[in-house]
Amino acid sequence: MDYLIGVDLGTTATKAVLFKTDGTIVASSSQGYELYRDSNGMAEEELEDIFEAVLITIREVSIHLNENDKLLAVSFSTQMHSLIAFDEKWQALTRVITWADTRAVTYTEQLKASGKGLEIYKRTGTPIHPMAPLSKFLWLRQERADIYNRAEHYLELKGYIFWRLFGVTKIELSTATGTGIFNIFDLDWDTEALELTGVNREQLPEVVEPYEIEQGMRHEFAVKMGIDVDTKFVWGAADGPLSNLGVNAIQSGVAAITIGTSGAIRVVTDKPRTDSKARTFTYALDKEHWVVGGPVNSGGDVFRWLRDAVLDGKLTFDEITELAAGIAPGSDGLLFHPYLGGERAPLWDANARGSFFGLNYTHNRNHMARSVLEGVMFNLYMVALSLIEVTGDLTQIQATGGFTSSELWTQILADIFEQPINVPESREAGCLAAVIMAEKALGLVDSLNVIEQMVGSNQTYQPNEDNFDTYRALSPIYIRLSRLLQREYESIAEFQREE
Repeated sequence: MDYLIGVDLGTTATKAVLFKTDGTIVASSSQGYELYRDSNGMAEEELEDIFEAVLITIREVSIHLNENDKLLAVSFSTQMHSLIAFDEKWQALTRVITWADTRAVTYTEQLKASGKGLEIYKRTGTPIHPMAPLSKFLWLRQERADIYNRAEHYLELKGYIFWRLFGVTKIELSTATGTGIFNIFDLDWDTEALELTGVNREQLPEVVEPYEIEQGMRHEFAVKMGIDVDTKFVWGAADGPLSNLGVNAIQSGVAAITIGTSGAIRVVTDKPRTDSKARTFTYALDKEHWVVGGPVNSGGDVFRWLRDAVLDGKLTFDEITELAAGIAPGSDGLLFHPYLGGERAPLWDANARGSFFGLNYTHNRNHMARSVLEGVMFNLYMVALSLIEVTGDLTQIQATGGFTSSELWTQILADIFEQPINVPESREAGCLAAVIMAEKALGLVDSLNVIEQMVGSNQTYQPNEDNFDTYRALSPIYIRLSRLLQREYESIAEFQREE
């Protein structure tokens, strides 16, 4: 039989999934690694940890192939906005500086204040934020001059994996559109953004199609993965755009909502669309499919914080959900803004901080638990309102990610959005989408719409009309409050950094 492997280079783990050509899952493997953080906003990963995770996970799924089976290709999804600097001899000067790194916040705010930021956003589709390599370059230039001056080459995470395996220096279109230095209309590196950073084209990789294929990997790595040295490796795309494909949300008006470590809401359009208020991103899946949406830092990480910091790590996630389920919708007027590590959409403010609002003597930890779950969904709803202004009404919502294992959390989403929430049966959306890209690259399918035959509905959550009035009353308070608090985010963040 014929098989394909999809690999997802995630923020906290790399996952590999072995598929049949019809999308059936045969085996999967996940290998975690540490995200190194500090109080200054650092969020980095070790290159070797992730590379080893790729080798291990592919090995652990490839062992399920029999002698007569054929592995057609391996294809990739990757976390966006990462940056790695190398010297002239290709020695790494940095670890993987991830999307979650906020050390460039000062230079990001300066760029916004200068007025240049909005113009760059309109050409690149990437909001001005410390997550983007654009801001990371500015930070390196000012605060890590020793690295900046020695750097001869820059890659992102997936580019590094392919460089190790094949010795090529490339970046595919989808990931390039999230750098903040790539013009999404000219489909080339943006000249003015490069001038601003001082980085030249020779330091950057070649931009290729997501359907680009590499063969002839280094023998030692083929052995470690247990696959043939001439196995085809397809570049694939970035995890955000691929998530839409993987949950069958590539038709107009169909939104994909994903909540894992972080979260996002996205819709697909046929051309790049930017927002006059710079609230949404525009990234490519390929040249014919553009994903418009907003990412949030606040997802599963906030739930983990609730468990470990508020509830002392003594309860399981299911037990916490049970506590929250015993509280009425709206948490009796307790609102939670989940900006523990700054926020991307809708605020695009790395200085943002979390808060409970409305606390009184009647509230207890159960209220706080439900308020945290509701706060993440209120935040996504704020992003959705911005998205609707840019792309039009949402006609359908496909939800995926770890949060869908919680019936309560998914029901809260349906009630706040006042729309049915469809949970696709596949929980390996990123890896499945990468495999679909591989099938198109190999000529096995003519269109990405083949995903319709592979993704069915696992469950649909209908909104509960009894909860509409409560959430309609609280939603505008939540939104107004986020704007009021934003005036002081910089002050409190600066105080915390000095401490």
